[in-house]
Amino acid sequence: MSKLVLKPVSTDAVQSGYYTLIPLDRLIKSSENARKTPHSAASIASFRASIAAKGILQNRIVKPERDDAGVETGFFLVTAGEGRRLAQIARAKDGEDPRDTPIPCIVRETDDAHEVSLDENVTREAMHPADQYEAFRALNIERGMDAADIAARFDVSEHTVKQRLRLGAVSPVLMQAYRDEKLTLSQLMAYALTEDHARQEATFARLKGAYNEPYNIRRLLAEGHVAHTDRRARLIGAEAVDFR
Repeated sequence: MSKLVLKPVSTDAVQSGYYTLIPLDRLIKSSENARKTPHSAASIASFRASIAAKGILQNRIVKPERDDAGVETGFFLVTAGEGRRLAQIARAKDGEDPRDTPIPCIVRETDDAHEVSLDENVTREAMHPADQYEAFRALNIERGMDAADIAARFDVSEHTVKQRLRLGAVSPVLMQAYRDEKLTLSQLMAYALTEDHARQEATFARLKGAYNEPYNIRRLLAEGHVAHTDRRARLIGAEAVDFR
């Protein structure tokens, strides 16, 4: 069989949503991908095994890369399917596939790339929880979606979305510690008691080792705060208590 040779594909010849074949070496990672935690070696190995056994089962969702002047570069940004792209690159490096292997893609230039990427990760392969918390938070803050909107788009309960939004508001310093397995989910949830990043980080710095337990975290975060049920609040009145 003669080798299939593809010329650089331009969206001048295709429309958004159009199926086409794009050489593997023309596909590059998109900065708009919601997944920030790298794919694990085990995940990539799993994709490689699937491709070897069953071929390419899912189309990549891509959009054309453009330079600062808005001119297409001839490369395509992978909005959905980055893990499979990495697996195929690994196969090409090992000589299992040509570097210009034609990859089935759907060009969707007009879609919200961030939301497509988030949908790909939330509804299919589970992304790291920290990435999901931050991505949901981005939809809420940057895109103006409320919990009900997000729940409807991703087929999860509104209560679950609210929990993830709360966790997504935690300081990036603590979120990275969670990614690095220096904090458990229970500990991260305790820090979500307040949205004050400076207070969260100061508490995190004070607590080390065995003292970094959820009840200690909540206790330190509550220092200087008096609950409305406290008898001191009933005695002097809520107006005189610092609830900041």
